Amino acid sequence: MASDIDVAAVTRAYARWAPVYDLVFGAVFDSGRRASIAAADRIGGRALDVGVGTGLSLSAYAPTTRLVGVDLSEPMLRKAQERVRVLKLDNVETLAVMDAKILAFPEGAFDAVVAQYVITAVPEPEATLDEFIRVLKPGGELILVNHIGAESGPRRWFELAFAPVARRLGWRPEFPWARLVEWANRHGGVSLIERRPMPPLGHFSLIRYRKDG
Repeated sequence: MASDIDVAAVTRAYARWAPVYDLVFGAVFDSGRRASIAAADRIGGRALDVGVGTGLSLSAYAPTTRLVGVDLSEPMLRKAQERVRVLKLDNVETLAVMDAKILAFPEGAFDAVVAQYVITAVPEPEATLDEFIRVLKPGGELILVNHIGAESGPRRWFELAFAPVARRLGWRPEFPWARLVEWANRHGGVSLIERRPMPPLGHFSLIRYRKDG
């Protein structure tokens, strides 16, 4: 599927967001963020946080969960690195600038992959999801928090109308659930274990897949 998101535009957008990201989005995304972290902590072991951004999530993980964080935005990661230093987060192994679709980790490197509000902001969601599964251990979990587009009604029309503006800001507002269903069917070897609506107003969902085997 052809990309409809421009990587350079996303990088520029998040460089602009870096100084105010926590203030603008911290409270809005808090419920989904905490739900995904709780799911990762239940698994334990070693977790990859993709799109770690300013590191807002890092201090909420259990100290026993070992963390690796990656993000495309270097300005965002600089804030995350400062947060790790100030809060003395010893369970954070490393933070690195990295493309989510090309992860520099071996197969089966992680017990959990957490991607909060990421899939609608990458150029090739299906290829990125494939990469997430590649670096998971068999039995590990892919934990997503994501906006899922409405299938009908006024919100659907608004998302379609807003889509050109949203793409310039670096994300897709109309991302449909069917796209994830089709990806999982095509990929194989993954099982959906949870889909749960998240605040505000159920516009976001916690979605968990287990890697079979």
